[in-house]
Amino acid sequence: MRWKLFATLSETVGDNVLEVSVDAEEPTLRDAFDALLAAHPELESQVLDEEGALQDHLRLLCDGEDPFHSAEGWETDLGDVEELAMFPPVTGG
Repeated sequence: MRWKLFATLSETVGDNVLEVSVDAEEPTLRDAFDALLAAHPELESQVLDEEGALQDHLRLLCDGEDPFHSAEGWETDLGDVEELAMFPPVTGG
């Protein structure tokens, strides 16, 4: 699964595009997210809160769509998804 990471997340792993293998016959967003953290555990402190959930300020997209609003959240089927993206809020002037 191809992940695009932005800002501090890409700095942490040293790249903004990652290919991560997902060992699931019918992968979900949760499977892909868990595979990303298994491949890059250095991200955990930046993306997980104290309870192990995704930090509220982060955004995940599946082919540009928010799966928590337009699909089934963590259970979103990734069979037709080409790219996942994760980014912190962006500020600037």
